[in-house]
Amino acid sequence: MDHLRYAGLAAEEQRAALENIIRSEPVLMGLLAELRAFDLPDWLVVSGAIYNHVWNSLTGREPFAGVKDIDVFYFDASDLSYEAEDNVIKQAKRRFARLPVPVEIRNQARVHLWAPQKFDTDFEPLKSSAEMLGRFASKTHAVGVRLDEGDEISIVAPFGLDDIFSFRIVPNHVLDNRTTHEKKGARARAQWPEIVVEPW
Repeated sequence: MDHLRYAGLAAEEQRAALENIIRSEPVLMGLLAELRAFDLPDWLVVSGAIYNHVWNSLTGREPFAGVKDIDVFYFDASDLSYEAEDNVIKQAKRRFARLPVPVEIRNQARVHLWAPQKFDTDFEPLKSSAEMLGRFASKTHAVGVRLDEGDEISIVAPFGLDDIFSFRIVPNHVLDNRTTHEKKGARARAQWPEIVVEPW
């Protein structure tokens, strides 16, 4: 298989290719439809559920090979309590229990409350779910999608899609995330040897 067949194409062609790959996976499409019905504010399916699926599709692997969970962001600044987020997490756990991998759902409006302790760095409050993508350790991983009311797939990719289609993991120096970039890069290489990890 020519796993690099979409590398270097124009941005709109890559977006169309990503949408076609997503639409070809019934479990992923079902999840997007259920999340739309769940009706969380500013939600996105992000990260591995998207780029791992692309890599699996383009290398002939099973759809969820190497996918340890499905990350879902939402943004609700109306209640920043742990209890409010935990209630959403519990609802999602019941709602998506039948999926082949667990759904990890997190309120991005709360990240600044716990990130400084976890990552030992200052973390400015976010204004949206999409803004968090721009702070990922690797630009390649910064992709999110949602299913709109008219069954259109919205794609959020602040650094574009070429790194994904080029099987190239590129560092993002906006935060001091070297350890995360290297750890995720090594894990990806173990699952998809086609990948090249650019050094920090």
